[in-house]
Amino acid sequence: MDDSQLLRYARHLMLDEIGIEGQQNIMSSSVLVVGAGGLGCPAAAYLVAAGVGQLVLVDDDQVELSNLQRQILHTTGRIGLPKVESARQALQALNPEPLIECHARRLDGPGLLELVKSADVVLDCTDNFTTRHHINRACVALKKPLVSGAAIRFDGQIAVYDLRHEDATCYACLFEPSDNLAPDNCATLGVFAPLVGIIGSMQAAEALKLLAGMPAGLDGRLLQFDARTMQWHAMQVQKNPQCQVCGTAHD
Repeated sequence: MDDSQLLRYARHLMLDEIGIEGQQNIMSSSVLVVGAGGLGCPAAAYLVAAGVGQLVLVDDDQVELSNLQRQILHTTGRIGLPKVESARQALQALNPEPLIECHARRLDGPGLLELVKSADVVLDCTDNFTTRHHINRACVALKKPLVSGAAIRFDGQIAVYDLRHEDATCYACLFEPSDNLAPDNCATLGVFAPLVGIIGSMQAAEALKLLAGMPAGLDGRLLQFDARTMQWHAMQVQKNPQCQVCGTAHD
């Protein structure tokens, strides 16, 4: 770590729980962020500001005017650009050190597995159940920790599925896969702008703790947030033996 890095990351180095070793772990890590929208923007910003070695960003969408109410990495001048390119420009201005790899396409199957395999932590910042279940299956198959966030209307939720552990819960333990899931995203239902910032920032916090070698505070818990009342509700979650993805009955 050179003098410039010692200064840039000084406030992390002061923390006993992170220190030089934890910061070096962060700087040598690779994080996959799927989704460069409301959740992915704040999550990616804090990860890059904190010095992750490589950020892999995946999103097949383009910047639209309606995104700008909440997707803080994008600007009016970048309307029409792929979201990953718009985000890359903002993130490199924030911190030029991390390597930022962009994929402006929807990934599933072998392509998704390849990216998950090379990641130390995966952040699900998407807005639909189908993609979430694809990401979860890949993380279960490759035993990668998954930080999952969601936000709709005034309601947000976040959970950590540390799939490196045999007894870990996966996303499908709580939300069963289905071929008949109705669309459920902010384009159809709306979303309170600061809500995605709160949840996305928490996703970055949980990811950075995992990378630094700290325990994830939300491992084994689903945390729900109501932005109308500013109340939090935590729910303990347990592995479902009958889970279609990780359950022992399906091994």
